[in-house]
Amino acid sequence: MATWPTDTIEKIAATDDLHIAPYHPDGKTTGTLTWIWSVVVDDRLFVRAWSGTRGKWYRSALEQRAGKITAAGQEHEVEFTPIDDPQLNDRIDAAYQLKYAGSPYLPPMVAKGPRAATMEVTPHTV
Repeated sequence: MATWPTDTIEKIAATDDLHIAPYHPDGKTTGTLTWIWSVVVDDRLFVRAWSGTRGKWYRSALEQRAGKITAAGQEHEVEFTPIDDPQLNDRIDAAYQLKYAGSPYLPPMVAKGPRAATMEVTPHTV
């Protein structure tokens, strides 16, 4: 699994403009870019689906394991890996709580449904 260059992950961590689009089954076209919350933990990028494992982009990401994101003014080809590590998810919860403190949308994002739909986003490797 590839890692993000330090300057890129720092820029992504500092912004709140991540948009995600997994590939369609053809592996070439993507769906519509969807704005989502993202957090960085240990220089690793994580996202969650608001509607949990039923979320459209989450199901596509789980099936295709690849797509595109735009963040910090750049587009990136990426890979998606589901996360099912309770301790890591606790740390991701803490990162969401810090980054989005005060938002009325925060409590649902650290609830069971979205937590079950946590994905790591890594740069695509050729």
